[in-house]
Amino acid sequence: MASTDFKRTVEDFVCEHCGKSVSGNGYTNHCPQCLWSKHVDVFPGDRAEMCGGAMKPVSFLKNGQKYVLLQQCQSCGHERSNKFLEGVDSFDTLLSLVDRKGEGF
Repeated sequence: MASTDFKRTVEDFVCEHCGKSVSGNGYTNHCPQCLWSKHVDVFPGDRAEMCGGAMKPVSFLKNGQKYVLLQQCQSCGHERSNKFLEGVDSFDTLLSLVDRKGEGF
């Protein structure tokens, strides 16, 4: 049985969507350029999810002064939210989600 506790896993990776080399810090779970990730966790950091599908950024929410990125797995449909890191993640890419969906927050 997988643990619900966060497991910090420091990993560098090459984004499978845009090809950017990403230096992980143990909390990195998506590409800062295109905002895509990979469906590998059941609980954050556990690497216990067998799906492995591409997690597409589909929308975002604003929570106070912070943004929350919403992603959907293109293989199984699973949805999850992730912190958007201002100054690290691409704000232009985040805003393009509004253009694609024609909706705001």
